[in-house]
Amino acid sequence: METRTSMPVSVPEVVSTLPGPWQQRQLAEVNDAVVRVARFHGEFPWHYHDEDELFLCWDGTFRIELEGREPVSMNAGDVFVVPRGMRHRPVADEPAHALMVERPETKQFGN
Repeated sequence: METRTSMPVSVPEVVSTLPGPWQQRQLAEVNDAVVRVARFHGEFPWHYHDEDELFLCWDGTFRIELEGREPVSMNAGDVFVVPRGMRHRPVADEPAHALMVERPETKQFGN
């Protein structure tokens, strides 16, 4: 997928192509970051990143479990930033989709 383009990218169209839980696609590059969309369903493994990670709940609901803190509940339209170095995992009881803003080199399963 072309990520630097003058044409709009349809998030619903990209979401419809995600084959299963925890699959993601890159939507765009902006400055030194990438915007990705992912399908959440079930429990993702605990992990951390060396940089902050922004989550925008696109549809459905999910929670972000944080080591040593109360989980953060996410509903469509909610934004939350997981601070760098914090162990976390998204958990979705039903399918949900989220946009994430990360560095291009960020690994899905963390560092």
